[in-house]
Formats: sequence, C-alpha cells, structure tokens
Amino acid sequence: MSGVMRILASLVVIAIVAVALGVWYIRGPGPLDFAGGTKVALADYRAGKPTGVPASLEKASLVERGEWLAKAADCMVCHTKPGEKEYSGGLGFKLPFGMLYSTNITPDKETGIGNYSDQDFLNAVRRGKRHDGARLYPAMPYASYAYMTDEDVLAVKAYLFSLPPVRAKAPENTLSFPFNQRWAMIFWSAVFNPDTRFTPDTSKSPEWNRGAYLAEALAHCGECHTPRNLGFALDNRKKFAGAITAGWRAFNISSDKATGLGNWRDQDLISYLSLGHAAGHGSASGPMGEAVDHSFSQFAPEDIRAIVVYLRSVPPQPSPDLPAVTAPAAPASHRDGVTADARGKRVFASACVSCHGWSGESPMSPMATLTGTWAVNDPAAINVAQIVLSGTKRHTPDGALSMPAFGNAYTDDEIAAVANYVTARFGTEGSKLTAKDVAELREQTAE
Repeated sequence: MSGVMRILASLVVIAIVAVALGVWYIRGPGPLDFAGGTKVALADYRAGKPTGVPASLEKASLVERGEWLAKAADCMVCHTKPGEKEYSGGLGFKLPFGMLYSTNITPDKETGIGNYSDQDFLNAVRRGKRHDGARLYPAMPYASYAYMTDEDVLAVKAYLFSLPPVRAKAPENTLSFPFNQRWAMIFWSAVFNPDTRFTPDTSKSPEWNRGAYLAEALAHCGECHTPRNLGFALDNRKKFAGAITAGWRAFNISSDKATGLGNWRDQDLISYLSLGHAAGHGSASGPMGEAVDHSFSQFAPEDIRAIVVYLRSVPPQPSPDLPAVTAPAAPASHRDGVTADARGKRVFASACVSCHGWSGESPMSPMATLTGTWAVNDPAAINVAQIVLSGTKRHTPDGALSMPAFGNAYTDDEIAAVANYVTARFGTEGSKLTAKDVAELREQTAE
C-alpha cells in the first residue's frame, strides 16, 4: 500500500507541476517585460514623473485632472451608447459567446457608481471587482488599468462623481454557459492580472517611461493591438502584432519595418495619433478613429512624442499575411488597371469614386486617399468592408471628412464585391469576400 501511495503522491506532484507550467506558459510575459532593465518603485524614481497628467495640468483641480485622465483612458467611448448620455453605459459588445453590455459609471446611486467608496473604485478599475463583490469581465481592461497609480484612478473617480447622475440600467448580458459565470473571473484574474502598479525602468529615458505609462496603463494599446492567448488574455509574446477587435482589424504597431511602424517617420506617427491621419498611411477609422477623436487628440504634444518613443522600442513582430510593401497609386483612368469584379466596379463608380478617385488619390481630401493604407492592402479586407458598412464619423481635426455608411444601401453581396474590387485595384492582392463574410461582419458590430 505504501508503494501505491508513493506512486499516487508522485503522480499528484507531477500533475501539479504540469498545471503550474501550463499556467506559466499560457500567461506568458507581462507587457513591459520585453524592455529588461532595472525597475524601481515610483516613489524612488528621480528622473521626472511618468504618471499623471501633462505638465500643463499639474496645478489644475482634482476634477480637471480626472477629466483629462478619463479621456486618456478612453472611458467615455466604451461607457456611452450612441445617442445616450455620456458615461451612462449600455453599449453592447458582440463576443463569440454572447453579448456584453458596458455599465453606467455616472454617480447615480441605484444604477451607477454613486455608492462606490474610493476603495471600491480602485477595486473595480484595477482588480475587476464591483462594489457588490461581483467580478467584472476583462472586456473592461482592468489588467491594463492595474498599472495606474492610486492618485490617477481616484482623480478619474472625482471627475465622474462631478457629473450629473443618470438613471440608466444596462441591459442584461446574454453570455452562454460557462462564460456567464462571473465568479470564474476570480481564477482569470489570479492568472492574468498581476495587479501591480507601474514601475519605471531606470535604464530607459524619462520620455520612454512616460510613453510606457501612457500606452500601457492609460491608453491600453495592447487591448486592441495584441493577439489573445487561450485564456483570452493578451499574448505578449506577440506584443502589438495586431488583432481583430470588435469586428475591425487593429493593425501591427510593433517596430517591424515591413508590416509594423518601423518605416513610419516620427512625424507620421505624431500626425496619426494627434489627427487620425498620416500622409501615405491613411486615416483612422472604426475604434481607432474613436480613440483619436476622444482620447489621443487631447494629449499634449510632448505626450504624443513619448508614446512614439515607446512604440519604437517594442520588438518587431511580423504580420505574414500582409505585404512587405504597399501598392502604389492605381491608374487615373478606370479603363486601366485591375478590374477584379465588374459588380464591385459598378458600386465603386456610383458610390465611391467621387471621393476616392480612380487612382486612390482623393480629389477632395487627403483623409480620403486610399493609396498606401493597410486597409486596402489587407487581403482579408476586414476594415474595407466595415467602413463601407458603417462609415466613419470623424471629429478631429476640425472639418475632418467623414464617410457615410452604406450598410443599408447595398446588399451583403454588393458590399463584398466592392471590397474585393477596392483591394484588387488599390492594394497588392484582391480579397475574396463573400456575402456570408459580410453578414458575419455585420453581426460582429451589431448591438
């Protein structure tokens, strides 16, 4: 019996070690582990202040600082349903396993966060734990917000509590089993949320550290631009390599020179983040357009430059499904060049050419130029189809050209045809979208 017990004990130990190794591997490195260097506690860092608001707001009131931080963290976009009061929640997120709705974060005591203490708010933002003890789903990026300081999180709370309370209860989530079990998020958080604050890297410049805090803690860039692992957490082995988020493709923003940002000039990156457009690279649309309009456009110039410095340091990650070089401008005449789909050409001629031109160089606005954009050079044509379906409403800069939605004007088959035509004419390889593909894209963005 003792021999059997020893064997069983050994098997248990082996199983525990195997599970621990599996968890360790799936969790992978943290978002800042690539940098190496010596980390110090924020209180011991002597080369400036990488956290908080820009220098111009250091002497502003707590509420004013919180307003800027809330914009930097892009809170309003996710917590506001179009047409409803800001921060009142109810925005739907279509997930593979059901619909998830954002919550009301106005200071309403019954349907919002009006009863949250400071500690309650810290727990929600950084640990994914509500006032009533229930767990939040990681669609709320608390694993990224965990890097925020107490000071910054509580400034956001002060701002939110300065707003008028809005009585608005979010719709019930419609997640399928087992994803509807909130308690299971305890285990997700234990594995994937270290719940640690930002620690500056003394081997890096103050500008790099500021950019790291802005990109990782506040702007949470990885939540869209980093692929997910088996546990639906960020796979930082492929940091910033690009991912599909909310039905849109968030492209590679690593330092890869072919398919990332490695060949972008600093001024191009500054322009794209500040204005949502960079000559030769295109304009921001979809979730990135919202991030520019409501968040990045509010950043101080020195903070945009800090983010650029940080992005430059992220190791290159190739995107093998994208071309190494984007296509040049197409011929000026519709009679020349590729005509992959006659139906698509007809739709383009009737709805698109007046703004985008036959060459892809817009006769109306640089923001409508297609030449050089990743969207038209992506053989999957995800973003091309999405912008045809839902259009884009840009607010930055003033007078920015927006595109109307054509989702109700054309069938799924017609939208697939025009997307295939656009990628063939203006990109390096034509897409092969079908009506079914477009229907699925509609579903991913429908509330």
